[in-house]
Amino acid sequence: MAKEIAAETGSSVEEVREEACEILEEMSQNLQLKCIRLMGFTMTKVLKRLYSGIFVNMEGLNMLQQSIQEHPVILMPNHRSYMDFLIISYIMFTYDIPMPFIAAGIPLSGMKLVGELLRRSGAFFIRRAIGSDKLYWAVLSEYVRTIVKTGIAPLEFYVEGLRSRTLKSVMPKLGMMHMVMEPFFKGEVYDITLIPISISYDRVLEESLLAHELLGIPKLKESTMALLKASKVLQEDYGSMHVNFGRPMSVRHLCEGKINRCQYNLVPRDLPQKPSAEVQACVSWLANLMVRVQEEGSVMGPWALMACLLLQAPTIVLTEEGLPWQELTDKTLWLRKLALDFGARLNWPSGQGQAPDTDVMSSTVALHGSVVNRKAGRVFLVQEKEPVRNRPISPEEEMISTAAAVLMLASYRNMSLHIFVRPALLVTALHITKTTQKDELLAFFCFLQDVFSNEFIFIPGNSSQDFEEACFLLKKCGAVHVSEQEVTVSDAGLEVLSFLQALLQPFIDSYQVIFRYLCENEAHVYAEKQFLTAVRNLATELILSGELHTYEALSSDTHKNVLSALQRLDTVTKSRASEQNEYTVNKAAVRRIDDVLSGKIPPQMLHTTPEAKL
Repeated sequence: MAKEIAAETGSSVEEVREEACEILEEMSQNLQLKCIRLMGFTMTKVLKRLYSGIFVNMEGLNMLQQSIQEHPVILMPNHRSYMDFLIISYIMFTYDIPMPFIAAGIPLSGMKLVGELLRRSGAFFIRRAIGSDKLYWAVLSEYVRTIVKTGIAPLEFYVEGLRSRTLKSVMPKLGMMHMVMEPFFKGEVYDITLIPISISYDRVLEESLLAHELLGIPKLKESTMALLKASKVLQEDYGSMHVNFGRPMSVRHLCEGKINRCQYNLVPRDLPQKPSAEVQACVSWLANLMVRVQEEGSVMGPWALMACLLLQAPTIVLTEEGLPWQELTDKTLWLRKLALDFGARLNWPSGQGQAPDTDVMSSTVALHGSVVNRKAGRVFLVQEKEPVRNRPISPEEEMISTAAAVLMLASYRNMSLHIFVRPALLVTALHITKTTQKDELLAFFCFLQDVFSNEFIFIPGNSSQDFEEACFLLKKCGAVHVSEQEVTVSDAGLEVLSFLQALLQPFIDSYQVIFRYLCENEAHVYAEKQFLTAVRNLATELILSGELHTYEALSSDTHKNVLSALQRLDTVTKSRASEQNEYTVNKAAVRRIDDVLSGKIPPQMLHTTPEAKL
């Protein structure tokens, strides 16, 4: 590899090797027991101030301890908060389990002290943008492979890549997953054990920061001093945290019949190989499976359910009139039963010796006083207090204040979406197509999965099973009748259907706003920054005019997800030559997707013309 890179760059082999040593020094961890003990002592103090309790499933932790003694172990937690990075190591230190080596982004220049502490606690640092730097990829890949092959410590990384700013699962990134799997594919280890970890919070430290980032407001520059100044968060209550260590999963067992490892025998193991289509599909399937298992292991509190219901009330009711408390509590108890029927894991203290349900919901609303408040028997959305100004607040500024509160509420609703999304897709298919035929509903269900697969996690090739699961769950709660050919609505299930349809509607409305912009604008090529600004301006205009009722259309994550979805559907093409992330749009194809989503044409019509080919 050194000779190959030297020939490409015109450097000498010695210079390439020297650069590789510098990369390794920048990257590698420097685990020290003294630092671990210091971090453990500090974390104990901090966690006691922040959380009323941290709940860990001991069965999963015991299975993890056993797995470490047998095969290389990969810890794969979800990523919702900066606290995720610390809590796994803290738990393993507390229970005397070998500390993991953790893949992390290189700390910013203003956080070198924090970065060094994390390095000595087991973190190794990866550049945030690697691009096509072959040498860096080679050094990183070899470093990761060495950790896995030797099994000197568990390896921890976030399969989603980045922290989710919406508190729902993010489509997994596959680069690190490929590196971790390679020793097994090449026969360098007999097996690898994957441990999915679900971290759930009653309240997230960064809730306000995340909402403002989604609205395009730059986050404060990260630095050690800013971290120290943020100590005021220690004065607030963030409820409880649940850390669920999932059942160990054998890569050997999971990949059986999915990949032929003999192809790796044709090339020396030390030489890098470009993964085949079969390997890429297998790794993608594994990554999505891990995220799905993380979702199934997550724990929801009452607030996730209450947020679902609050968002289905008109915004003007939440900001001006207030939602009646009794109505909210009654509906939350109804939704709790539905969530349990759908297989949710709920953290709801009830039963003998526990607080009454109304007290549980009252304390939940009090915990989230930064988002809503309760007065005179009604619940209101909390809007940020504007600083004193010499001029009146503009409608746009007032709307942004409301939007920040709505997006905070939406983030907590997102924590429950994995429970409801498959039945909600079927309900949406029933509503839009107006058909009862199972084959037509399945076709529309698959179309919706294709469009929204950047919003929600679906395991590749699992659409038929997802459809059958949706049918089963809706039948179980009495919302539909299912036969071999038909799915028909039950009169007793109208409340369930109405809730599920409303749950998905903000995503449909937001996507259609972006489709409208792409179809009506004269340009065919857009720079990403220009696109994000223009779409947010259009959404702002539509909200202020009363034509659009969902503030989630302002979210930059939604805008980027639409671009990614249209790229995947071959409707938008990203220019590889441009440094500004330029996209070329096939307007006819976008219009057809919009027409299918509106029920004007069936999904089969998407492929009828060359210009609209997906």
